[in-house]
Amino acid sequence: MTLVQPFRALRPGPGRAAEVLAPPYDVLSSDEARLRARAKPWSFLHISKPEIDLDPAIDPHDPAVYAKGRENLDRMVAEGVLIRDATPGYYVYRLTWRDRVQTGLAVAASVADYESNRIRKHELTTPVKEDDRVHQIEAVNAQTGPVMLAYRDAPGLDALLAQVTETRGAVDVTADDGVRHEMWVVDGPETVAQLTRMIEALPALYIADGHHRSAAAARVAAARGGPAAHGGAGSHDHFLAVMFPDHQMTILDYNRLMKDLDGRTPAELLAALGERFEVTLADGPVRPAAPNAFGLFVDGTWYALTLHPEFVPADDPVGRLPITLLSKNAIEPLFGITDQRRDKRIDFVGGGRGVEELSRRVTAGDAAAAFSLYPTQMVDLMAVADAGEIMPPKSTWFEPKLADGMVSHVLD
Repeated sequence: MTLVQPFRALRPGPGRAAEVLAPPYDVLSSDEARLRARAKPWSFLHISKPEIDLDPAIDPHDPAVYAKGRENLDRMVAEGVLIRDATPGYYVYRLTWRDRVQTGLAVAASVADYESNRIRKHELTTPVKEDDRVHQIEAVNAQTGPVMLAYRDAPGLDALLAQVTETRGAVDVTADDGVRHEMWVVDGPETVAQLTRMIEALPALYIADGHHRSAAAARVAAARGGPAAHGGAGSHDHFLAVMFPDHQMTILDYNRLMKDLDGRTPAELLAALGERFEVTLADGPVRPAAPNAFGLFVDGTWYALTLHPEFVPADDPVGRLPITLLSKNAIEPLFGITDQRRDKRIDFVGGGRGVEELSRRVTAGDAAAAFSLYPTQMVDLMAVADAGEIMPPKSTWFEPKLADGMVSHVLD
């Protein structure tokens, strides 16, 4: 069994992609999805967040929700809004956002290689979120949310994907958030075989975004018996993924809001920070330019913080991450917060909202202080995964996001 294989995608019919493509299911609340899908009967949100078509009071994990997703999928197939390719292939997927372009390949990735750690993880999952994806996959008998993977150092593969994009693609849609989504179908036997060989030569793939989706796919594969039960790998022994070269991927900063100062005054907080950081007054919002640099907004003022070198471990892939440095030297000792997953005194602001959102939220009274961080780098993410370690929570925010509905992997 190879690392990836081609598959027969379920995807928008000719000219239907603009009606179908939707943000990933996990970046919108039910209310936001309901608003986004208003007057859009073919939005993929009717499949990925089908609670929007039921009573707003319903639990999003109610069995009726997953059943509604299957009903909506069947309706879109019956109406020709979604079609299934007759021939297995790969799908070149290009994302363009602002001045950033990344070109990847949609594949069916091996669950066995995920379990053996050739497809490497860096994040813990939560049972509730895993269960949700398992129920959704089982209900619609398909994987509809792609996992975003990264690969390193494959110029030949990059060149072949670029060559494919020299022709006219099957999809070219610019979403309302300004992200351009393009796709090319690759179903020629020779090119498919060449891509399979090139990817098989890679030592590893890295999960960038989508740990719950990949974990859920592995659980579904185990429940269906695995390859041995079927005389070889079946579609359920693979999971839907889009793999991109690491040098094209963008991780944005993932910043922190502190709900209180743990009994300190702003002056006392600054004095305490001064024991490990160089603290200087800034003339505006601080966008850190190094892993040991941070911004602080408190009491209406921005400060630049630089952690003293003796507090930066050199050979610890997790310890040298910006969020670990801030946690160990400020959030834990000065705010008493040791579990950022569960502590209600901390909140997170990521993505394209920018550091201005931090000062706005503090000024509005939503928080007492805010820290801006240097973005995690892809080289650090892969180093953590290679070491078999786990990233701290809310360490990465990838932009742009893959669209739900571009390609789905049916479990035959």
